[in-house]
Amino acid sequence: MADATTLTQAGYVGEDVENILVRLLDVADGQINRAEWGIVYIDEIDKIARSPEQAFGTRDVSGEGVQQALLRLVEGSAVKVPNKGRRKDTNADSITIDTRNILFIAGGAFPGLEKHIEKRLTPPKTGIGFHADFNAADEKPSLEQMLNATEPDDLKRFGLIPEFIGRFPVLAPLEPLDVDALIQVLTEPKNALVKQYQQLFAFDSVNLEFTTDALVEIAEKAISRNTGARGLRSIMEQVLRHTMFHTPSRTQVRRCVVDAAAIRGESDVQLFEDDSPAEQNQPGIRSAVS
Repeated sequence: MADATTLTQAGYVGEDVENILVRLLDVADGQINRAEWGIVYIDEIDKIARSPEQAFGTRDVSGEGVQQALLRLVEGSAVKVPNKGRRKDTNADSITIDTRNILFIAGGAFPGLEKHIEKRLTPPKTGIGFHADFNAADEKPSLEQMLNATEPDDLKRFGLIPEFIGRFPVLAPLEPLDVDALIQVLTEPKNALVKQYQQLFAFDSVNLEFTTDALVEIAEKAISRNTGARGLRSIMEQVLRHTMFHTPSRTQVRRCVVDAAAIRGESDVQLFEDDSPAEQNQPGIRSAVS
């Protein structure tokens, strides 16, 4: 994995595009044969879009120039890279890597791309006079529909040069996260947020449980905030911050249940102490924490 935000033109402060292959070679344990069949994912590719003319005439060293430098890298050719990650100079040993069999995947958020697509899909209606069409109630296409209709010309208007777009023939927009997907993010991964907070409570010998309705409420709140999966932690932190602060001083508490009302702020998180009769038959999702 590589980050396009650190790439600059050769000779400027930053990383050259050849450093991407140097990292790939490091992952392959220095074996060139393995590196030549690797997969490179370049993140934040939208950050190297061609910027408009700047007011002070400064050169855009991390925009169009980087795209041009990546052309030869991704099209498949023999590229010389400095050995052991050293910068290119006359005294440094260099090795040659054939990039024809390397799969390059570029991704990014592309903020503002939907504006160019919307202009193409819904051209402005102009007309004057008594017989002009004033149908201003046309439905605006959704964000998902606009991203699915992305064409190379839209990426060109965004700031990518045509030669760079032509090196990536497959365009794959990602679907937005729904409630079920966010619940999977909360519970299924190895370092899921639910498991992380259960481990934090387990340090104080407290079992933390989330009801199914609570997980749905967290997911819906993240969707309403338009923060995606990265906004889940802020929601859970806001709900559990007060409980995490006071639970260590309450040594009798052994169980903590978070329901939908606690997520909405209508009630507090339920705490159960030792030998509590209300502790039985409580619905929830409980994961064993070792």
